[in-house]
Amino acid sequence: MKTRERIIASLCCRKTDRTPLPFWLGFCPWGETQSRWRRESGIADLNVQTLFEFDPFFKVVPLEYGPWPHLEQREISRDLEFVVSTDYRGITMRNRVDHGSMPEFIGHPIQTHDAWKRYKDAHLQPKMEARTAALGAYLEGLRGCDVPVQVGTFPWGIFGTARDLMGAEEVLVGFYTEPEMIRDIMDTYTELWLQLYGAVAERVQIDHIHIWEDMSGKQGSLVSPAMIEDFMMPSYDRIAAFAKAHGVPVVSVDSDGMVDELVPLMMKHGVNSFMPFEVQAGCDIEVFREQYPTLGIMGGLDKRALAKDRKAMHHELDRAERMLVKGGWIPGFDHLIPPDVPWDNFNYFMQALRKMIR
Repeated sequence: MKTRERIIASLCCRKTDRTPLPFWLGFCPWGETQSRWRRESGIADLNVQTLFEFDPFFKVVPLEYGPWPHLEQREISRDLEFVVSTDYRGITMRNRVDHGSMPEFIGHPIQTHDAWKRYKDAHLQPKMEARTAALGAYLEGLRGCDVPVQVGTFPWGIFGTARDLMGAEEVLVGFYTEPEMIRDIMDTYTELWLQLYGAVAERVQIDHIHIWEDMSGKQGSLVSPAMIEDFMMPSYDRIAAFAKAHGVPVVSVDSDGMVDELVPLMMKHGVNSFMPFEVQAGCDIEVFREQYPTLGIMGGLDKRALAKDRKAMHHELDRAERMLVKGGWIPGFDHLIPPDVPWDNFNYFMQALRKMIR
């Protein structure tokens, strides 16, 4: 089988010649981790993707999924440790100077109906020519490449985008206090994305639609199933209808946290793949495999084991071996690899995993 065919078949839970081992979020190191590995390995130009001969993964179409034109990016303050800045979406965040952690969001562009209307009118109009300006070069780059095509990417999702625009507390309260504005945000972005997907589908076969949400914590979903059904699933139904009409085989959702409430609900509305199944939040990919035999699973190995001993790593390798037998799985850890992971541990684990697969 070729790479594109193998990845799609795996996520659609069909038989493959072997499990693919692509390079994606589940194997990517943080910047600090990469620096540590280069020191400890003695390989100055260390590239784990090349070293471990990872398969290619989905190639994301470079579209302008959000505000266009971009909002002004500006730095507000800086000290030796932190920088405060506003990004192209209008979100103000506090970040480490070395970008070695997740940023803290401290300001959001949408707080009122008027602010949303101004934002929508100024930055969320179709303007398809500008939003798809990089499509031609992307298609040229696909020539002769055995890779599947993806539309949709971080940080764009039905809930995820609304949360980023308004702030977590504000959007959750807004389901009660500003329901029509929340619906309009979700509808507006869905319509924009479907127009972009349509422009891509006119020129190339789309293999994967990805939706980023990050809408769960250790306690489960931040939003009740009833509200998910009411507010979000009309958008999911439209995306699923597009996928069906254009022969798109994979529709996936990315959410950290415990996703036991999200998976069955979203599967009813066209989602057939999930990631990254965060172990420390209680996710067990073997349980999900048994409960949902048609669900494509990405990730789900405990990254924390890499910072421990061989026994802990073999616990995850045993889990991987069982999942390889069951199928429908793209191997990977449950998020980026943190800087407490020694190079020797990661190298040991990857050599063992590659041997299992190949």
